Amino acid sequence: MLVPVLVASITAVAMVVTVLAKPYIEVKKIKIGLYWVVCVLGAILMLVFKGISFKTTIQGITADVSVNPIKILLLFLSMTLLSVYLGDAGFFDYVADRIFIKTHGGKLKLFLILYAVVSILTIFTSNDVIILTFTPPICIFAKKAKISPLPYLLGEFVAANTWSMIFIIGNPTNVYLAGSFGIGFMDYFSVMAIPTIVGSLTALLVLLLIFRKDLSSPIPKIEHIDNSNYHGKIPHKVPLALALIHLSLCIILLALSDFLGVEMWIICVLLALSLTTFDLVYDLVVEKTAKPIIRSLKKEPYELIPFVLSMFIIVLALKECGATNVLNSLLVSENKTDCLKIGFLSAISANLLNNIPMSVLFERIIDGQSISALYGAVVGSNIGAFISPVGALAGIMWNKILAGYNIKLSFAKFMLYGILVAIPTLIATLLTLFVVL
Repeated sequence: MLVPVLVASITAVAMVVTVLAKPYIEVKKIKIGLYWVVCVLGAILMLVFKGISFKTTIQGITADVSVNPIKILLLFLSMTLLSVYLGDAGFFDYVADRIFIKTHGGKLKLFLILYAVVSILTIFTSNDVIILTFTPPICIFAKKAKISPLPYLLGEFVAANTWSMIFIIGNPTNVYLAGSFGIGFMDYFSVMAIPTIVGSLTALLVLLLIFRKDLSSPIPKIEHIDNSNYHGKIPHKVPLALALIHLSLCIILLALSDFLGVEMWIICVLLALSLTTFDLVYDLVVEKTAKPIIRSLKKEPYELIPFVLSMFIIVLALKECGATNVLNSLLVSENKTDCLKIGFLSAISANLLNNIPMSVLFERIIDGQSISALYGAVVGSNIGAFISPVGALAGIMWNKILAGYNIKLSFAKFMLYGILVAIPTLIATLLTLFVVL
């Protein structure tokens, strides 16, 4: 047991240090995430020092089970492509611009509208996509209007990482954890809908309380956000229609996946391939270029592939040596209170490990024994994301974007706001989940 535990511990510490000190390096104008490089090295060390055999690793990765990491990656990357393509068609820029143009009467109105729109869009896309696409327009608008961007940025970040709980596709952690129990789209939604609503309203109230003075003053009218990718109208109507049709069809089919008897990852992959094919034909025939779909494909979060697979290998080694069984006996009691205990522990652990490795670890700890613990871990993996920048990949990307716009938000300040919002939100969500289960 010593080798797997030692390698896993060193990898976890090294990953957090790289996230805090230097999450990315640039090699020939290509940014490489050091956090996933560290995890790959950890997985290699696990194999080299016989923490797990190569045969067991291959069997674990290729096993025909719902929690198979390859299926989960295909599902999430396919859904991300649909959302990214929607953004490249100008949809998110258009929505952001409409929000800022139509907002008259003060900062509070802008904040509430922005929070509502980000929440709705997160439900049907994903938290990472919304954070990546909405953060730049907020930064640009705040600079132009000469107002503090902090309330709107934190509102966006919290809304995206709260409403990502409501659908199983909202976060890769949802997919991974729910997949371990074979939970379908509608079964997941029936449990998580009310806790998500309660959690989001709680977070909103806390944010309004924190920024009540800042949001009480008016803001000047801004003609448009002057985004370099946007010129006041939707530039690509046919691609936009293709994206909306495919995304809507995907959500509908996912909701019917249990009835149809088709695994969710298959639905997502087929629709991503369909969108790619339709767009490629349109681009080559009408635009005489394949650049639009290539641009969307380049924006895929490919670093998730080595990151998830490496952490899967490391946690699989902990499972094989019996370490996760020990934690299971200590943490899982197979009753409703598991959601409360595991919910808080998973939220804390997400900020020590990042929420994706945490989810891989907790899936093995829960080991299919307690559905209450499973949903508690789902809540912790999402809400834990806004406790610190280490909590989720979204936080790492978000802070990188802010730095690009010269917006300073220190680690300590992020944690201060994060804890103030996360604790009441976590309590409200988990208590509601306890009642629902």
